[in-house]
Amino acid sequence: MEIKLAKSDEEIAACFPVMHELRPHVANGDFVPRVRRQEASGYRLAYVLEGGEPVAVAGYRIGQNLAWGRFLYVDDLVTRSSHRSSGYGAALLSWLVDLAAKAGCEQVHLESGIQRTDAHRFYEREGMERASLHFRKVLTSRMDSSDGRIG
Repeated sequence: MEIKLAKSDEEIAACFPVMHELRPHVANGDFVPRVRRQEASGYRLAYVLEGGEPVAVAGYRIGQNLAWGRFLYVDDLVTRSSHRSSGYGAALLSWLVDLAAKAGCEQVHLESGIQRTDAHRFYEREGMERASLHFRKVLTSRMDSSDGRIG
């Protein structure tokens, strides 16, 4: 099992089928440009390579704020449904935690939709704890998938 950073457009595009399972609203043609725009604010895409193809993907960024100090935030974490329960997600999460420690982060954070109970059990099994509730207010019903801006 090999964990790599997706640096080229080809590597990013190869991660799309896995990421699409978590983010089905993102179109294939929009995926690479959206990742590239997010990279401007520190987003990185890591993946587990098995048998020549990505089987687990994580989007993350390192930041700092008053609440958490220096942190690694996991925006996206998904294992291909056909490869779940094979240790790929655990290996990728462990890699992220190690990366955070090496980068001087004090904490690792992620959010998970309330309906994703299997994911919640996985995170807790991997040593993460429930720490807060996330609230939102949708301002419009239309999301422009090409640039991620609400339109």
